[in-house]
Amino acid sequence: MLGLTYKPKTDDMRDAPSLVIIPELQASGAQVAAYDPEGVEMARPMLPGVEFADDAYACLEGADAAVVITEWDEFSALDLARVKEMVTTPILVDLRNIATSIRPRQ
Repeated sequence: MLGLTYKPKTDDMRDAPSLVIIPELQASGAQVAAYDPEGVEMARPMLPGVEFADDAYACLEGADAAVVITEWDEFSALDLARVKEMVTTPILVDLRNIATSIRPRQ
C-alpha cells in the first residue's frame, strides 16, 4: 500500500480510505506492507498487523501487487521498471489515477 493518509502533504487519517481497504484485505488473508511519507506514525495504531516500510521501494519489495491509495508526488516519480522487477507480479492498482503521470525510465 502506497499512501495511508486522507490526502497528500498531511498526516491526517480522518476518513482515510486505507482504514477501510487494509482491514478488508487483512480479513481476506492478505499480509499488508505500507508506506506513507508523513502518515505512518498516525496510521500505526489504527492499522494493527501492517508492516510499515521506510520508503516506497522497501514497501514494494516482494509484494504481490502495488496499490496507490494516496496521490503523493513521490509515487508519481517511481521508476516503474524498478517496481516491476521488485514485485512478484506486475500489478499496479491505482486508486488515485496517478499512473498517467508516471513515465517508465529507460
